[in-house]
Amino acid sequence: MSPPEPGKRRRVGRSFHALLAALLFGVSTPFSKLFLAAVDPIALSSLLYLGAGLGLGIAFCLGALRGPEAPHEARLTRRDVPWLAVSIAAGGVFAPLLLLYGLRATPAATASLLLNFEAVATVLLAAAVFGEPVGRRGWAALAAIALGSSILAVEPGSRFGISSGALLVLGACAMWGLDSNVTRLLSLRDPLHIATVKGFVSGTVSLGLALALGRGFPALGTVVLALLLGAVSYGASLVFFVHSLRHVGAARTGTLFGTAPFAGVLISLMVFRQIPVATFFLGAPCAVAGVALLLLERHGHRHAHEAFVHEHAHRHDEGHHGHLHAEGASSALSHSHLHEHEPMEHEHEHRPDVHHRHKR
Repeated sequence: MSPPEPGKRRRVGRSFHALLAALLFGVSTPFSKLFLAAVDPIALSSLLYLGAGLGLGIAFCLGALRGPEAPHEARLTRRDVPWLAVSIAAGGVFAPLLLLYGLRATPAATASLLLNFEAVATVLLAAAVFGEPVGRRGWAALAAIALGSSILAVEPGSRFGISSGALLVLGACAMWGLDSNVTRLLSLRDPLHIATVKGFVSGTVSLGLALALGRGFPALGTVVLALLLGAVSYGASLVFFVHSLRHVGAARTGTLFGTAPFAGVLISLMVFRQIPVATFFLGAPCAVAGVALLLLERHGHRHAHEAFVHEHAHRHDEGHHGHLHAEGASSALSHSHLHEHEPMEHEHEHRPDVHHRHKR
């Protein structure tokens, strides 16, 4: 069976999941700065994560009430628990703690530059540990976006310095890189389910830490606003992030997500009328060039699919799902069930999605 050639709209559209995730996460930066004037950082982190869990939890329950005819995703299973635990521990517990302690001994300008290492760590782990293919275009895109973000992080007159805290900041980035790659292993499952669990657990851990350290919480109105921000910037962003991991892999998703700082600047411009500093206009072209490299990427060669069985949301019009359904069952919509793939060999354009994670 030969799949239809995916159109440019579908090929580019799947990468926009990562850019949309970056945009939504970038929204959190300018608004979080407003909250930090009255809210402790650890307390704010707990509210943002809990907001993600609550908002997505409501959406998840409403989706379950839509009935069996609505498109649905594969749910998390017991076999996913170990990977989910690693993801939550790395990205929701250890990374924030390493960052908080690292910031104590690291100049703010240095920390801003070092945080760009998250995208680098994601790609390095994807290529070296998880066997995801990253070609010259991918490395060039990573270099361009990382350079642009580094330029954006530089502030005239800022004090730079390398200390033991810098190693902790780098450790936080490595943990987030591990989180992204492990979450990619879970991306066959319902992104809404994954993000809901991660939001609740990470928020609960941060809440416990804030209470244990005696950090105060703001008035009820501020709490509600922080929860709403978390639902959008952390919750919805993570859902799109997982979708991108499924379709284009951890390396490309992590690279595109590196544009989040630029999204924050644009939001500040539109909402708070803050004119971007000169470094924005120097770094933005680098980021745009990196995004263009990935969006215009074309990769196709003859490749073989081995026989295997798995479960995930799929359609029958994209060439990799030709199995038959029971009489009366619809295969025209996105649906999920355990299905078997027969061996086949063909050639077409593809990304390192769930069916194309070969190293070649």
